[in-house]
Amino acid sequence: MPISAFLTDASVCIGCKACEVACKEWNHIPDDGFEWSGQSYDNTRALGASTWRHVLFLEEKQPMGPQLAGIEDPFRWQFLSDVCKHCENAGCLEACPTGAIIRTELESVYVQHDVCNGCGYCVVSCPFGVVDKSHEVGTAFKCTFCYDRQRDGLMPACAKACPTRSIRFGELEELRQEAQVRVTELRDRGYNDAQIYDPTGSSVGGTHAIFVILGQPEAYNFPPAPEVPTIHMKSAWRAALLSAFVVVLVVFLAFAM
Repeated sequence: MPISAFLTDASVCIGCKACEVACKEWNHIPDDGFEWSGQSYDNTRALGASTWRHVLFLEEKQPMGPQLAGIEDPFRWQFLSDVCKHCENAGCLEACPTGAIIRTELESVYVQHDVCNGCGYCVVSCPFGVVDKSHEVGTAFKCTFCYDRQRDGLMPACAKACPTRSIRFGELEELRQEAQVRVTELRDRGYNDAQIYDPTGSSVGGTHAIFVILGQPEAYNFPPAPEVPTIHMKSAWRAALLSAFVVVLVVFLAFAM
């Protein structure tokens, strides 16, 4: 079975939030309230237990594009729809003590709410800060990759609803090639800071949600080098064994003298 993925292109996102609405409607997720956040027109603020797709409004003091590079006080306003990355090596899955988080046959990372005990280990183990615990329900929530829709041969609701094809759904390697073509096209048009965000070189081993962005990953709240917490276990065990050896040695010397 081909490995499915999202390709989200910030350069064509218009910030309409159709993906957010479609996600909530299909998955019966409650709204996030309508309080004025002060963060442009973003009232959802971030991914969370009740926001599985989040449209970021990014305001930057730099040219919108090559054609505006000579204007005084340049300004760029970007949008990007963020989502769970469904990592190849998922920190949330590794940390889950109950087996509530599984890898499905579609290669997505899925939370089984009837098994989740609400411990929150997955929340602190996600290098992208995606997984969140609902205080009302008591269990963890995140994007399901529209697992139910995919099993019926349908694309995820967010990709279906996107009017500009900023969110594309398809086979992972094909989308990686499309992303490279798009970045080349943007750079040829003068967008020299266009790049692909797909951390294949980190311990997460790549993701099933890749992004075409303008600028640096940090501006989109993407860690430039995300790491699965378990990579530190080897050094932690080494330090623990060394400490134990030193304690045993000190005790031995104390009795030998």
